[in-house]
Amino acid sequence: MKETSSNIYNRLAPWIIPILLLAGWQLFAMNESISGNILPPPLEVVQTGISMAVSGDLWTHIYISFSRAIIGFVIGGGLGIIIGMLNGVYPFAEKHLDTTVQMLRNIPHLALIPLIILWFGVGEESKIVLVAIGVFFPVYINTYHGIRSVDKGLIEMGKVYRLSRWQLFFKIILPGALSSILVGIRYALGTMWVTLIVAETIAASSGIGYMSNNAREFMQLDIVVLAILLYAILGKVADSLAKLLESRLLKWNPVYQKN
Repeated sequence: MKETSSNIYNRLAPWIIPILLLAGWQLFAMNESISGNILPPPLEVVQTGISMAVSGDLWTHIYISFSRAIIGFVIGGGLGIIIGMLNGVYPFAEKHLDTTVQMLRNIPHLALIPLIILWFGVGEESKIVLVAIGVFFPVYINTYHGIRSVDKGLIEMGKVYRLSRWQLFFKIILPGALSSILVGIRYALGTMWVTLIVAETIAASSGIGYMSNNAREFMQLDIVVLAILLYAILGKVADSLAKLLESRLLKWNPVYQKN
């Protein structure tokens, strides 16, 4: 019984502070300590969300934003893993590619928005490319660092046991680097949503960012706050899925084993 209660508390604990903040927000709004013209009460935001969900507009914007985010993440993250592994495993590739990647990494990717719009227009391509650029560098850095940090003793041991190059990579190098790679993926997920918010606010005719920007022009604060909460919820869901992936792929690692 005690163990069950402990498990329930551990699951609910992360939500205690957010729930208290929402309750306080609602109380301050009811007491008119916070003007509705500055910040609408949570219940009003929820009602607006339900109304938009019933009409179907909300689901359309969520689907479009989610699609852009996932496609950009797969492209940028995939390239980050491939090039990070390439530079981490082969000194020749590192010598010729890493410096160039590091130079490009120091350019703020959001500063490329005007150039990307000129190249790809204001359609879906520009948003996907911008997200891909944003997620590429965190994944690349952590993949490269993870592979370079693998214990050299384990690699030498694998060579002693005459493992082939592929066996050495999949049985020693990749498992050793996996923790760092997954950290890069979690960090890139946050960058993904930040980039998408900016991209959809500047040049879009659909999506959560467009919904927020359009509501701002008509002073619809409830929709603006709803859009912000949607980004927060989607970000939390993405991070939770990344943590679940960590627990599944790294269950052999004592650090990720549950007590």
